[in-house]
Order: sequence, then C-alpha cells, then structure tokens
Amino acid sequence: MAGQREQQWQLPEPIEGDPLHPVDLPPALKAVLFRRGLQTSADLNALLSDQPLPAAHEHFPELQAAIERLTTACHDHEAIAICGDYDADGMTSTALLMRAFAAMGAAPQAAIPSRMADGYGLNPGMVDALHSAGVRLLVTVDNGVAAHEALARAEELNIAVILTDHHTLPASRPKALALIHPATTPEGSPYAGLAGVGLAYVLARELAAAMNKPEAIRTARDLFCIGTVADMAPLTGANRVLLKDGLKHLHRSRCAGVQALQQLAGLGDRPLRADDIGFQLAPRINAVGRIGEPSLVVDLLTADDPDHAFELGRRCDVLNRQRRELCDAIEAEAIALLDSDPSPLPAFLLLAQSHWHHGVIGIVAARLVERYQRPAALLASDSDGLMRASVRAPEGFAVDQALQHCTALLERHGGHPAAGGFTVRISAVSALHEALNGLAEDWLRHRGDALLVEPEALLELQQINHAFWKDLQQLEPFGAGHPKPLFWARGCRVADQQALRGGHLRLTLEQNNVERQAIIWRWPDHAVLPQTVDVAFHLTQNHWRGETRFQLEVKSLRAHHNVMELHRPQGRYRVERFEPDGLKLVNPSGQVLVCRVSKEGVLDSDDSRAEHPYVAGLLKEACVGLGLRP
Repeated sequence: MAGQREQQWQLPEPIEGDPLHPVDLPPALKAVLFRRGLQTSADLNALLSDQPLPAAHEHFPELQAAIERLTTACHDHEAIAICGDYDADGMTSTALLMRAFAAMGAAPQAAIPSRMADGYGLNPGMVDALHSAGVRLLVTVDNGVAAHEALARAEELNIAVILTDHHTLPASRPKALALIHPATTPEGSPYAGLAGVGLAYVLARELAAAMNKPEAIRTARDLFCIGTVADMAPLTGANRVLLKDGLKHLHRSRCAGVQALQQLAGLGDRPLRADDIGFQLAPRINAVGRIGEPSLVVDLLTADDPDHAFELGRRCDVLNRQRRELCDAIEAEAIALLDSDPSPLPAFLLLAQSHWHHGVIGIVAARLVERYQRPAALLASDSDGLMRASVRAPEGFAVDQALQHCTALLERHGGHPAAGGFTVRISAVSALHEALNGLAEDWLRHRGDALLVEPEALLELQQINHAFWKDLQQLEPFGAGHPKPLFWARGCRVADQQALRGGHLRLTLEQNNVERQAIIWRWPDHAVLPQTVDVAFHLTQNHWRGETRFQLEVKSLRAHHNVMELHRPQGRYRVERFEPDGLKLVNPSGQVLVCRVSKEGVLDSDDSRAEHPYVAGLLKEACVGLGLRP
C-alpha cells in the first residue's frame, strides 16, 4: 500500500436494477462483473463456463509446418536446440519442450543465454556454437522475433528455425521455417493472449497428438500454469480455460521439480490458486534467472528423481532468499538517497550506483513506483563507461514512448508502456534525467499527484462468509486482464492493531458487531490510523498453522465520514444517511430533500424534486457513496 502518497477515492457509477438476473451470485460480485463490461447473463455464462477451445491449427497458420518438421526430428532422434529466455516464462517454456521432445524420441538440449554474459535472446554466437555441436533444428521460446542477425546466421548455416514468441513482431517478417505467434491468429482468437509458455504448450500438445503420444505431455499443463501466471499473461481466453483446469491438478504434479518447489514453499497437499504460483513458486524460479544461471531451473523442471529435484529446488530457494536480501538492500539505499536530497522529489526518479545488481534493479524500481507513484529508473554499471537500467512506471506513463523520445541519448533501449530498459553512457546520464524529468512533469500535471483508488463494489463485513468465498472462487483464476475484485467497506472501527516485522500492520476491523482480520503491507511508521475508516481491499484467506481465516488485504484506507459532499458547478451538496435506508440531501441553498432506498436499490420519495434527472443523479451517486447500493 502506497501509504506515503495522497490518495483520492473514485467510487463506481451506480447500477440500475439487477441486469445480470437470474444469475445466482451475491450483489457485490454481480456489480463487479457488470462494471467490468459483463452486462448480460450470456456474458457471465461465457466467463464461468468451460467452453472447449477451437482447434489450434485453425488459428495458427504455420503450426502445421512446425509439426511436420518436429515429427521428422522425433522419428529420427534428431538433436533439437531450444532457445529460451532467463525469466520464468522462458525457463518453463524450455523445460516444457525439453520434456515433451525427449518423450517423443528427439534429443533436445537447452540453449538459454546468461543475463549477465549474453543479454536477452538468441544471438549469432549461440547459433555458431549450436551448429558446431551438430544441431540443425532450433526452436525459440519466449524470444526470437527480433533476433535478425541470429536468424540470418542460422539461414547461412542451414539450421531450420521454428519461432515461438509473443513479443511485438518487427515490421518485416522474421526468417524462419514457421512462426507461431499470437499476432498471426484471427481477430478475437482465444489464443491471442498466450505467453511464451502457452505457445510452447500448444506446440507440444499438437505434436503429441500428431504422434499419438499423449503421455509425452503429462506434465506440460503444470509448467504452462506456472509460466503463464509468472509472466502475468492476461487470464482470459485460452489462458483462463487451460489454467482453470490445470490448477485442479497442479498440487499433484508428476513433475518432481514442481513437487519440490511446492514442498519448499510449504503449500501442502491442497489445490493451488494463481496466488500460490505468483507469490510462492514463480519467485523461486525467477530468482535464478535474475542472479544465477537459468540452466538450474531447466535441470530442476526436467529432473525425474525426487531427491535430486529437491536438492536443485533448495538451490533455487537459496537464490530466492539472496534475491530478496539484494532487493531489500538496494531499496533501502535508494530510499535513503531520495530522502537525503533536500530538493523536491523529481517527477522522474533516476538513481545510479555502480555496485547495484542488474538482475534485481527492475524489482526495486517497481517498489519505488509503488511507494512514490512516479516513474523510476535504476542504473547499474555495465562496461566501458556504460550503465544499464531498468525502468518501471505507474499506469498512464508510457515507458516505451518516453525512451523513444530520448533515443539520441541512449545506446539502446526497449520495452512496453509499463516497463523497459536501456543502456546509456555515463556522460549522458544527467542530460537523460533532465529529458525524462520533463516528460514526467508534463504527465504529472495532467494526472495529478494523488494516487487514484477505484473500488469496484461495496462489501459489508457481515457478507464475508464461506458462501461468499465459494461464489468468489467461481470467478477465479484472477490475474492480469481479470484482476481480483477491489471491494470497499465503510464505517469500520479499528478494534485492534499490531505492528509486524517488515513494516506491516495487522488490524481487527469491526462493523455492525462483526469483526474481520485485515493486513496492510508496508505501512509507514509515522502514519496515523483513524479510529473509524473506510477500507478498499482484496479478500483473501490466511493459512497459518493449520488454521484458515478470511483476511482483508487493505490497498487503501481513509477516515470515515457520515456526511458525503458532492461538488458541482452549482455549489456543494451534502448528503447524510440515516439508518437504515434513508438519505437526506441538502442543496447549496440549504433546502432539504428526504428519500428512502429499497432493498432493490430503488429510490422512493414523497418529494417530486427527487424525480428530476439532475437530483436523481445526485441521489444515485450518494447511494453508492453511503453504502446503500453495492
């Protein structure tokens, strides 16, 4: 929670009636889905139902060419190089194809570049080395479409290349035997959101079907689940269908490496949720690519012996602890640098230290964005007078466009709207910061300095029970493109508070004689907690020592007020709720209008002024703000 920034709440628009009738869900969940654009029961049924996916061959025009070449390679026990990336998506993709190709008769080998020594993606040197080792077929996963020099070298050496990648396609089609990419699918395709591991899964599944060897991909869905969540792929379309089914079985994976990771994370023998992957399994994999050698993860996820897999998992666990310590140390140093500077906080945070680790500065940059709500770049020494940077930004500030604007000052750069990276000469860092700061200042002037909090539906504490939790689980898995609902509750008394190690705060909140536990991550030491609050939160369950409790994961809170003020060009309107279902509206001239709200959210008043569209709009907004509608 960004406790150091001013926060501005924007409550949702009121909803007329029950548009999702007769769907049997609690009003708060129907309100969330309606406000996300699912405005008919047919829309909702499409989300909740497990509709079969269309045939992949109908959506990927070059998939058949890839399957034919791979079938020949498997029959001939041919060597196949799998070139992945060093993040969780790339490493799980590589392991997935390694297991599948080996089970179908080929001789696969992993070819993942080192983050520190090689940088991102396939390069000509790797192609030369693979050719010398006898490789004549290369499959890329989670990279390759921009590797023009490497692809040209592969063509010169007569190495066939199958590209599977989900990064932005260049203007000219990359040279390859087959291109398996979401951009080649028809408009509206459920496969359009697949990450690298999703494309690898489709390739392996279709190859297994062509060779009539379904047992070859018995662990492929497990690796798909981990890589998809870790890469924050949109959990819609094929990702949702495959992940929803895969999570039912992931806790009983036949992959020894996956079992080792679950054991080390203490997840027990229960069905896993997307959160378990995102917060427990994925960090242990990602840490290796950031500060170690990615071959460790591939070895882990392709291991068959449980004891060997557990030992490899322990090494990943150690690297993850080291990654956390590195991140915490760099974050503390970065905050100290900002706090010790007497000048006002710049619009763009740019910090450089030669000793910072390239592999984790992106994580720390993201933490600074969360803390200060400003774009941030952290720079570490590269070589020959150069520095390498990772950039993160709040929603609305386009990192890729900002870096493109500064091309003349950069040696190279890349990224997308939320994140990116660049290399810059030390002599140009000051001018670069000045340019980026100017862009961020313009953005801040238009956006405002406050953090916008947008709850999706009102949820009273007494409504949080096992029946509601079961209904909420129907909407899972949550993630990118289908996030956890952000609920809000009003008028909660802080019955108890307890500071936790790490700067967190545990609360007991009470509303209408019902208590619920809550947690605030990264609560600032100096922040004052009001006695009665409105809270915006995600609903979770806390598993601790065999006991499971509902927990409100607080994203924002504000002091509670019984009176709501509505500011309009005509002046300020005051609205007050009187229990249980009454509203009193006072206009700028002091005139009073009284109204009541039925259980169905219908306004009722003896005053004819309540029927005026302008007044009715004020009353409807007040119904949401004062808790009379979800």
